[in-house]
Amino acid sequence: MPNAKYAVTAIGNAIVDVLAHAEDEFLRDQKLVKGAMTLIDAPGAERLYGLMAPGVEASGGSAANTVAGLAALGGTAAFIGKVADDQLGKVFGHDIRAVGVDFDTKPLKKGATTARCLIFVTPDAQRTMQTFLGACVELGPEDVDAKKVADSQVVYLEGYLWDPPRAKEAFLKAAGIAKDAGRKVSLSLSDAFCVDRHRDEFRDLIEKHVDILFANENEIKSLYQVSDFDLALQRVRGNCEIAALTRSEKGSVVIRGDEIHVVDAEKVAKVVDTTGAGDAYAAGFLYGYTEGQDLRRCARLGGILAAEIISHYGARAESDVKKLAAKAFA
Repeated sequence: MPNAKYAVTAIGNAIVDVLAHAEDEFLRDQKLVKGAMTLIDAPGAERLYGLMAPGVEASGGSAANTVAGLAALGGTAAFIGKVADDQLGKVFGHDIRAVGVDFDTKPLKKGATTARCLIFVTPDAQRTMQTFLGACVELGPEDVDAKKVADSQVVYLEGYLWDPPRAKEAFLKAAGIAKDAGRKVSLSLSDAFCVDRHRDEFRDLIEKHVDILFANENEIKSLYQVSDFDLALQRVRGNCEIAALTRSEKGSVVIRGDEIHVVDAEKVAKVVDTTGAGDAYAAGFLYGYTEGQDLRRCARLGGILAAEIISHYGARAESDVKKLAAKAFA
């Protein structure tokens, strides 16, 4: 692959997460769809925030989590996403720069506040997300730094970005710039409910623009409207160069043409919180890919980062993932 300043430039929602414990009864009482990401408005965010147990704030956003993980492994990364010129926006900017990711998208001066995601973690480690997109919806094609995208081995796009209309324009602009520069385009399907909202558009996008697809088992089955994982795997084969499909405790399956790699999940003493597991998998995989590793090793790196993430609360690594990866391959 041609020389590039960045291994990955990601475009996604710039969000500050608020995580708190919750019981299943609370989800039922509030009519929240367990395990899903649901978009809410500002009043809804204020109401639910007032009902939350004591929470922990942490910078998040799917694609931002991925490039943070990649940077933690030693990869070069940039992020494009919209925050407001407010306290949470400053927190987000500080956190992502502190882990070594280049982030200089101009903040929104007036209007919506920085996005926040209220994450309710139940005792079974499932996370139920209620997201107020705020300033994220103002991300537009003018925010896409063409030089950054063209100077990246991979441009990584999160499926959640397909919800706000102007962000969708930014998404397509970045994909076009990457293709014209001979770079790779990667997409995360993000959430099965997101796939349900945009299924036909996602299929078209994957066939025409996407080189590397990330999806979990539910997302890929939703994409092709089948109930069997193997059927979904056969459907995605040939629609993009590489499909990396995660299956929780069953590990992951990676396909490229006639190649199929089945990789076991890494062992975890206790699953605490699954928030960000898919983001971490993509981080490890893309780090390996941009370093020229074979697909099996890429998937193993993804599994190592995902295992670290689900062993604690929050979607950003707390351990030295470089050391974890070095130990695994020693």
